Amino acid sequence: MKIEQFPEFIRSDLIPAPTGDLVYSCLGCGNRFGIESLHYVCPKCQAVLLIEDAASVRLKNRSAESWRQIFDYRKMLSIPALKGIYRYHEFIGPVIPLDSIVYLGEGHTPLVEANHTLQASVGLRFYFKNDGQNPSASFKDRGMASAFSYLKYMLDSGQLSEVLAICASTGDTSAAAALYAAYLQNNIKSAVLLPHKKVTPQQLSQPLGSGARVFEIPGVFDDCMKVVEKLSDHYRVALLNSKNAWRILGQESYAYEIAQDLEYDLKQRVVVVPIGNAGNITAVMRGFIKFFDAGIIDTLPKIVGVQSAHANPVCRYYREPDPAKRQFTPVTVKSSVAQAAMIGNPVSMPRVIKLVEQYNRRADRTHAFFVEVAEQEIMDWELRANRNGHIACTHGGECLAGLAQARQSGLVAEYETAIVDSTAHALKFGGFQDMYFQDSFPEEFQVTPRPELVNTPILVKPSGLERMPEPGKPLSGDAFQKFVDQVAQEIAAILDLTER
Repeated sequence: MKIEQFPEFIRSDLIPAPTGDLVYSCLGCGNRFGIESLHYVCPKCQAVLLIEDAASVRLKNRSAESWRQIFDYRKMLSIPALKGIYRYHEFIGPVIPLDSIVYLGEGHTPLVEANHTLQASVGLRFYFKNDGQNPSASFKDRGMASAFSYLKYMLDSGQLSEVLAICASTGDTSAAAALYAAYLQNNIKSAVLLPHKKVTPQQLSQPLGSGARVFEIPGVFDDCMKVVEKLSDHYRVALLNSKNAWRILGQESYAYEIAQDLEYDLKQRVVVVPIGNAGNITAVMRGFIKFFDAGIIDTLPKIVGVQSAHANPVCRYYREPDPAKRQFTPVTVKSSVAQAAMIGNPVSMPRVIKLVEQYNRRADRTHAFFVEVAEQEIMDWELRANRNGHIACTHGGECLAGLAQARQSGLVAEYETAIVDSTAHALKFGGFQDMYFQDSFPEEFQVTPRPELVNTPILVKPSGLERMPEPGKPLSGDAFQKFVDQVAQEIAAILDLTER
């Protein structure tokens, strides 16, 4: 829809000009730094950063109704820069001109309501938000669209001349980083570090296909992350893990989309997310806080963060009810089907602590909760979800298991409505489904297939046939008809079909 076709009262607000005053804000010493230089940790105390808008007071000068109209009308624009996460430009990257924004189709993934069978088994109404329908098939594209738009802005403005984008990954981060770097190409190259044999073949194929330099490192994600941190400390590289505060900005769009899709009514809503490196839960809370502070929503939804018992440092931290006694201790992770969440020392933990405190204070009660689930529950709930028409990944199974547990324990009530995050596409983790069906999980996963959830192909090869079709050797005539008849009869018997 062209701008001149919109009502006159909204036209001047639909296409945003660069504005705001973004700064890096240190969660340790509180110092602030300009965004003219790449920073991943505080130059003074090495603590993690968040990006703040020092001129954010202007966002409160517009009414809630006006903001809602802007976002709702922007849905009809055909301008690529405003079709993705930057529909919320003023809240994500207001300093970035539209011609520096990178858009590959990320964002605005669907909310799909679970059917009555699945809702009944959990005990409340809920939706999956299918972030596997992003371009590289995971939620990481939200953060990459923001991080690479910032890099392109720095290149376009002459503040950078070339960039080597680098990240540690359990699969999805590397796929997203390599994809966006490949799209921009000029002056941007990418390299990724993966834990050797800890990434699914499907995930490994993605950065290789996008042309990234891929390095496999012994150990787990935490070991790769330490190497990447060393590289970013001593060499001119752009670190693209969630330690990068621009990543957090982009992932805030998840919260904004939920608010808009639910018509900004978040009363009695629950948002369930996996924790992993803790960037996503940080971004989701921060996004809702920004909309709440601007008056766009008048209620904060309940947040439930979920971890596997095999990688549970955040849940361990919040088990202590007295905030004054809490101490964060990294854990040694065990093998998990939720591979992207197999992180024992999440870099965004300081952000989680800060944002949970802010979130609960604004809600005027404890409104962020943490739930731990078993590997068995993750696989069982993923398969149940997909048996009921979804495309949930193992992390979607982790979230659904967490929601079921939160419902059973009373953290979530039957009258509430939940939005469950399925962070990636189910096809990325098909190998775990195969292991479940074949009962071939290594012992350390602690997963035993439930017979009612196992599904395997049935070979139909009638024993009475002398000849079978083969590639390049088709049957014809009576031999082919006999083959069709006997195969059809055998399938009909298995399915207990009734003749017409």
